[in-house]
Amino acid sequence: MICFPNAKINLGLNIVSKRNDGYHNLETIFYPIPVKDALEIIVKENQQEDSFVEAGLRVGSVPADNLAVKALKLMRTHYNFPSVEVHLLKKIPFGAGLGGGSADAAFMLRLLNNTFSLGASDSELAGLAFRLGADCPFFIYNRPVFASGIGDVFEDVSLSLRGYYFVLVKPDIHISTREAFADITPKELQLSLKEVIAKPVEEWKSLMVNDFEKSIFARHPQIREIKEELYSQGAIYASMSGSGSSVYAICKTDNINTETFGGSFVSKGVFE
Repeated sequence: MICFPNAKINLGLNIVSKRNDGYHNLETIFYPIPVKDALEIIVKENQQEDSFVEAGLRVGSVPADNLAVKALKLMRTHYNFPSVEVHLLKKIPFGAGLGGGSADAAFMLRLLNNTFSLGASDSELAGLAFRLGADCPFFIYNRPVFASGIGDVFEDVSLSLRGYYFVLVKPDIHISTREAFADITPKELQLSLKEVIAKPVEEWKSLMVNDFEKSIFARHPQIREIKEELYSQGAIYASMSGSGSSVYAICKTDNINTETFGGSFVSKGVFE
């Protein structure tokens, strides 16, 4: 059985307050995009040990640290099913604010549940997914949501970008969580993202911000330059996704010259 874990982008990201546990409360919109990995499981005979094969973009971690493998092991603590050989083809860039690892984990849970008719509900799978990462449950449901808390409290929103074009650019820059939060100062919201997304996309440029951009652009001007170039070529909205380092553009037409971004990972398509 095979499935295709997809990435997500953050539409806006506001850091609202710092929590007593050291984390930050935030609000953002998670929106799925059709940039996808491929994940396959093949049943092994004679109850051999599970195995894992990875190809495509290099994640740079050992198999035991891969979230898809962690999801497989987590399912084994709750359900009985045959040994499997896992094949993962990585196409979603790592460390890009796109949730690629979280998507692989959530889709692994769903794939095992469906393949072996384990009977877990979506809410049960989401509960397991949360143990693997705060944003993992999003990919169980895989529809636009308003996320709050530490990015783990979801509320459905009525939003569709169907028919708009997107361009995704990921430079060869890695931004750690520590670096992303280093210069963040929480601030009081003037306008909630739920109000912003109710307005035309053409108005988002002046209303929707990613609070990570200010400090990260100062540290990595190349990322700021990518955003500026996307706007110069006609994007109606452009932003860094999450804590970066990828930048996406929303466009009315397929007019972005991706050759401009030589040396970076680039993907383009249409919102589904």
